[in-house]
Amino acid sequence: MPNARASHLTRRGLLSAGGAVGLGVALAACGQDGKDKKNASGKAAPTSGPWSFRDDRGQSAESEYTPQNIVAFTGTAAALFDYGIEVTGVFGPTKAADGKPDVQAGDMDITKLEILGNVWGEFSVEKYAALAPELLVTDMWEKNALWYVPDQSKDKILKLAPSVALWAAQINMPGALQRRADLAESLGADMKAKKVTDAKARFEKAAERLRQAAKAKPNLKVLIGSGSQDLFYVSVPEMSADTLYFRELGVKFVEPKPNAQGFFEELSWENAGKYDADIIILDNRTGTLQPDTLKAKPTWAGLPAVKAGQVIPRVTEPIYSYAKCAPILEDLAKAIENAKKVS
Repeated sequence: MPNARASHLTRRGLLSAGGAVGLGVALAACGQDGKDKKNASGKAAPTSGPWSFRDDRGQSAESEYTPQNIVAFTGTAAALFDYGIEVTGVFGPTKAADGKPDVQAGDMDITKLEILGNVWGEFSVEKYAALAPELLVTDMWEKNALWYVPDQSKDKILKLAPSVALWAAQINMPGALQRRADLAESLGADMKAKKVTDAKARFEKAAERLRQAAKAKPNLKVLIGSGSQDLFYVSVPEMSADTLYFRELGVKFVEPKPNAQGFFEELSWENAGKYDADIIILDNRTGTLQPDTLKAKPTWAGLPAVKAGQVIPRVTEPIYSYAKCAPILEDLAKAIENAKKVS
């Protein structure tokens, strides 16, 4: 699991659903016969043929027609967008403090989206119900734990529409990409469109470039890091779809001793140099410390990879479309190609 939000699975934020009467009305509206439903634009939803999709929980989401009015975790919504599937509402990091799109929003125009919650623990059940959702989509880092869907309101949320959860862990990057492509196709995406096939070809070329870069420099070691004010997190490579795949391609990683959850090891800044590393890929998400801030910490500044300028951003929660994942592979390949042994 992404380490900068380590508390997400152990300390869920409180959410007050509120508005029980209004929510009840919305629930009743969502329970109408499918042929009478309308999406957020006010257009009648299509009624042709049943739709179903079996998700990574092993559960089947089903509808009398292909869902049009979709609400999704921001990063997953961004992946669907790259395949031509647009959502109505999102939850999760969407808008940065300066009002600009969060990195996880991808190419979506966030001004056109209903943001149900922008930080961990926020999810407006009333806003969600008012959208008359036809499908909820999110990621899954642990079995049956829906990413950014608060436990306190999960039961209310899941009553409103079918849901799909897709692994972001316990699967490699190609597997995660395929699952989101499968979902997009089920929702009407044209997977033979030139934009899609070109992106997939670029991804495959980038994967081979990374494989060759890692093969050419087998002694280089990469550390997966994330900085907070008090702690430096070192992640376990096999616990995330991206870094698991990088390792399969031959990248050598620092292997930390993880805590009970198994995703990362927490180090005090005094012990930030515990592991030797030639390259650091550093968590780029909103809320994590970036190099400009970290340089004030002496132990960070003293790390060999930092001194050598061999630190690159890590897209810790990738947007799992071929278009967004190809540059991730290219950037890591370039970093390895240009790196020297410093540890």
